[in-house]
Amino acid sequence: MDIVPHHVVIIPDGNRRFAKELGREPWYGHELGAKNTEQLIKKAHTLGIRELSFWGSSLENLKKRPLEETRALLRIYETYFKELLGNADIHENRVKVRLIGRWREQFPESLKETLFKIEEATKSYDQYGLNFFLAYSGDDDMLNAVKTLSLSKGEVTRESLKAALMTAELPPVDYMIRTGGDAHLSAGFMMWDTANSELFFSDLMYPAFEEKAFEEAIFDFGNRARRHGK
Repeated sequence: MDIVPHHVVIIPDGNRRFAKELGREPWYGHELGAKNTEQLIKKAHTLGIRELSFWGSSLENLKKRPLEETRALLRIYETYFKELLGNADIHENRVKVRLIGRWREQFPESLKETLFKIEEATKSYDQYGLNFFLAYSGDDDMLNAVKTLSLSKGEVTRESLKAALMTAELPPVDYMIRTGGDAHLSAGFMMWDTANSELFFSDLMYPAFEEKAFEEAIFDFGNRARRHGK
């Protein structure tokens, strides 16, 4: 592949609808989505993608979804991230895992302990980046950054705004992929970092957006002319 995006973001929409079509509870779709995420991470490495991000949950969804579904989702997170902590590929490939959002305020203690451990275990890694947005809203992120800057006495610049965002460590997003058939963005997700991103909308719901579909999306990126608004 001639052109590979450096930073790819996936908005994994459609887990709940996928489960509904199978006559299953919503968390079954989330379980399938977590398994698919594992495969897509491996595929991204084989394609040469250095920075990969997933929007795990929005700040709004955690508040609005039924309690039983939210509890199930948090259990899935705990299982998934415990497995990720022990994943040999993460350590052999020196993948730095970042967890971005208000999860420290929203998540139960046992889950937070697991997330702290994976951050600590991978903080010095420098070959790949793997980012999960948990209890994250782009609107909230931007408003918080503006409030922070308004209290400072320094000049407001592009650099200072970027540094005030939760995404301060992340490079700009080259390619944003959204599954689930809805061609729109949500909650201002990474609004500053996606200003010049190429967008790809898949009709497949996330559990069905497997390695082949992902690879085809990356090939599509390589075929586009990157003009950045010129």
